[in-house]
Amino acid sequence: MDKIRDGVAVFQRQVFPKRRALFERLAKSQQPIALFITCADSRIVPSLITHTGPGELFVERNPGNIVPIYSEESVGVSASIEYAIEALNVPDVIVCGHSDCGAVKAILHPEKMQNIPAVGRWLLFGSGARRWVQERYGSRPESEQVMHLTHRNVIEQMDHLRTHPSVATRLERGEIAIHGWVYSIESGTVESYNPQTGEFSPWPEASPSFGI
Repeated sequence: MDKIRDGVAVFQRQVFPKRRALFERLAKSQQPIALFITCADSRIVPSLITHTGPGELFVERNPGNIVPIYSEESVGVSASIEYAIEALNVPDVIVCGHSDCGAVKAILHPEKMQNIPAVGRWLLFGSGARRWVQERYGSRPESEQVMHLTHRNVIEQMDHLRTHPSVATRLERGEIAIHGWVYSIESGTVESYNPQTGEFSPWPEASPSFGI
C-alpha cells in the first residue's frame, strides 16, 4: 500500500500540475473516442498499449474480457456498454484479449473452478469458444489450444456484443464499428481481427507522423 500512496503523492506533485488545464477541462465532461473492453489482468494497461491519455478511452475490465449475452435481468458489463454507446456516443468498440490469460485457461478447464464458483459462472460466457476450439484443436498441445481459445473468445464476445440493443441499433445505422484485438504481453504486438478473412493479423506500425 505504501507504493500506491507514494504514487498518488508523485501524481499530485509532479504530474497533475503539468496537465492541470486538461484535468480542469475533463472535470466538466468526457468524450472518449472508444469503448475498450479488456481483461482485468494487472499486466494489461489500455492507455499504455494504445498511447492514449485521460478522457480518451472508456474502459470496461473483467476476467476474460467477457461480454455477456444481453439480458434485461443482468447489469454490470451491460450497463457500461449501454452508457458508452447511448450516453457517450462512442464510435468504436474494441474487445481486447491477451496472451497468457488465466481466465482463458479456466474457460478451457472449467472443472478447476470449484473453489471460485462465481468466476466459473462468469466464464460460462466463453463456453461456446471452448467448444469451437475443442472440436478443431482438441488433440493439439494445451498451449496451442489456449492460443486458439484466446482468439476465438474475442470473436465470441464480439458476437455477444451485437445482442445488446444499443449496439445493434447503431450498427444498423452504420454509426459504430466493433474491433477484435489480441495483445501479446511478451512481444508488445497487437493482432487485429479481419471479419472478411476470419483471421487475426498483426497491427501495422504507426505512421511516421504519429507522435511518440
